[in-house]
Amino acid sequence: MTVRSRLRSAEPPPPALVRMRWIATLMLVVMATTFILASRYEDVHPAIGFLRAFAEAAMVGGLADWFAVTALFRHPLGLPIPHTAIIPRNKDRIGDTLACFLRDNFLTPGVVARRMHRIDVAGAAGRWLTDPRGSRGRVQQGAARLLADALEALDQDRLGGMAKRAIGGQLRTMKISAPLGRVLDSAIAEDRHIPLLDGIIRWAARVLDANEHLIRDMVHQRAGSILRWTGLDERLANAIIDGLAKLIVEMAEDPHHPLRAKAEEGLAKLAADLQFDPVTQERVEAFKIEMLDNPALDRWWMGIWESARAGLLRFARDPEAAFKGELGEALRQLGETLQREPALAATVNRFVRRTAVGVANDYGDAIVRLVSDTVRGWDAETITGRMENAVGRDLQFIRINGTLVGGMVGVAIHAVSAVL
Repeated sequence: MTVRSRLRSAEPPPPALVRMRWIATLMLVVMATTFILASRYEDVHPAIGFLRAFAEAAMVGGLADWFAVTALFRHPLGLPIPHTAIIPRNKDRIGDTLACFLRDNFLTPGVVARRMHRIDVAGAAGRWLTDPRGSRGRVQQGAARLLADALEALDQDRLGGMAKRAIGGQLRTMKISAPLGRVLDSAIAEDRHIPLLDGIIRWAARVLDANEHLIRDMVHQRAGSILRWTGLDERLANAIIDGLAKLIVEMAEDPHHPLRAKAEEGLAKLAADLQFDPVTQERVEAFKIEMLDNPALDRWWMGIWESARAGLLRFARDPEAAFKGELGEALRQLGETLQREPALAATVNRFVRRTAVGVANDYGDAIVRLVSDTVRGWDAETITGRMENAVGRDLQFIRINGTLVGGMVGVAIHAVSAVL
């Protein structure tokens, strides 16, 4: 069996369409039977003449509309009547017209920009994050299931490798020295570097506590035999350890300690060198490349990717669980911020709008060609079956309405003829 035949066999007419076809055909059969019987017994009672006129006109109207509906998709009774089988004969033109319609009304950057101006993506995201249970409907649930199925179906090693190469490529071409310098400069200007210094001091205290024995051993090894014999090496080691501990405590308690000031001067110089010193910038870029080429970074990245993928899967499979605990509280706060801060919401909406416009500009023509080429690649039976399944139920109503309207017109003409 060919691919196309399997495709056609996998798309039978919907039950509603089959039912409407039977109803329309049955009405036509009933009208034909009624016309034959009324014609035979018309002389029995004058009212039968009205019934005969109704059935005759209804039969004509039903046949005419059956011919019109059938002529859209195929030759009526298989006869090659001119101007029938309209859709199969014009499928290429239909595909081109549909593609042009998509391009002119949906996929041009100007149209996308105008439509995106009307959409408050940030507001919708904020409302959903604030109240995920109340705002989640069938669309969100379906999207979550689709995301989960896609993540499980894709080759994770290959997908993770693609993401790693994409990020690594961007990092290789991006100069990070100057941005790091500006970030550090801004942190120093706003005193956001102080927690960093406090952390370094606490780390130094823990290192000193954990390595007292190394200091004592180093002093003991380097002291002379006289110092060791008199026990002065132990006193010297205690003095060194006590002095270092006192220095660390003073730095932790005094924000204006001279060593703190020296550390801040060093950070300020580092921020300036990162932005303006070519030698420092070259060293940072070389270190960046060395880190990117390190196999350990590859293993770290794949672990991060797998953790992120597992988190996305948990979120997609059970969105309610993701909104529990600290993560849920953080997401709710983000949703409240998006609704409370117009500037942030405008930034998010502007980013989404520019992204959508960029996609339309870069891939709009490719999408249009895909639609056109796909329709051209379908055979006549495929496009006929798909379009008939999509709109055929409404077309069967045309046959039913044609039968009823024709019958009423027949009754009206018969009544006028009887009066005259």
